Amino acid sequence: MKTLISIFFTTIFVVLLAHIMPGVKVDSFMTALIVALVLGLLNIFIKPILVLFTLPATIFTLGLFLLVINAVIILLCDELVDGFEVAGFWWALLFSLVLSFCQSLVSGFTTDKKPA
Repeated sequence: MKTLISIFFTTIFVVLLAHIMPGVKVDSFMTALIVALVLGLLNIFIKPILVLFTLPATIFTLGLFLLVINAVIILLCDELVDGFEVAGFWWALLFSLVLSFCQSLVSGFTTDKKPA
């Protein structure tokens, strides 16, 4: 159930960000849902491989290279999903930053807080 809620909120955020950012375009709500699913799958399967291969760069930049990896994941999603377009690397970077921030806010509200 938690996964479905996460996908739903990610879909909403993708639609909202596409309306706010001129460099990001989404054709429909269904396309945004597909983008949310594809982003989830890319983050599960591809991102760990990219992190492993770029570990020296990530360590050298004190973790800031992970922002580049997030932008690459967004650009890869752009290539995989018809109806989702990102104008370039910088728009992908900004989109990934704002999307991650929004997802972390929702995650903070939906996690179960257990008393110590």
